[in-house]
Amino acid sequence: MNARKVALLIIIAALVAAYFALDLGRFLTLESVKAQQAAFAALYAEHTVGVVAAYFIVYVVLVALSVPGATVMSLLGGGLFGFWMGLVIISFASTIGATLATAVARFILRDWVQGRFGDRLAAVNRGVEREGAFYLFTMRLIPAFPFFAINLAMGLTRMPLSTYYWVSQVGMLPGTMVYVNAGRELAGIESLSGILSPSLVASFAALGLFPLVARRVIVFVRARRGLS
Repeated sequence: MNARKVALLIIIAALVAAYFALDLGRFLTLESVKAQQAAFAALYAEHTVGVVAAYFIVYVVLVALSVPGATVMSLLGGGLFGFWMGLVIISFASTIGATLATAVARFILRDWVQGRFGDRLAAVNRGVEREGAFYLFTMRLIPAFPFFAINLAMGLTRMPLSTYYWVSQVGMLPGTMVYVNAGRELAGIESLSGILSPSLVASFAALGLFPLVARRVIVFVRARRGLS
């Protein structure tokens, strides 16, 4: 491993260690976000571009480092930016972060990822060789295991990063839409009675039903392609 890779590895390790040592995750809980909702909204109204840029960078870094917090960030984005703007920001931030995580796994953390996810990598490699980009699309559409694990495991495949990027962007879009919409509804809750509002119930129902619907779509498409 050359000096540049060693330096980058040290930086990544330091950032991850700082995240857990400083307990930065406490700021990325639903309770914390709700408590600061008004402050976030005021800051966004006063410094729109700066808040969007900071949010985007934080989201990318969280995903790239494979640390917790992206789900709450998605809900916050939906509540802060609204559906369409939130969808665009989060879709690109999550995909860029995922691609960076894959690049790190491929070029720097190969041995660690091999040791950590070695038992799953064989199946992933076979799936990519057999089905190509559609296999990644399936994994993105149906969250059978955490997205951070997909990012790391796919780093050891031969799939070009450009292909990984656009397939992830498309495959994660439906799920991103659901989370952004749920965040938009959560932002409108002013009391516990708001939890029972029809629109919020519908958002959480979609969160629960989405993997089931997606699985049926994948089975149908695979049957049509003769891959089942």
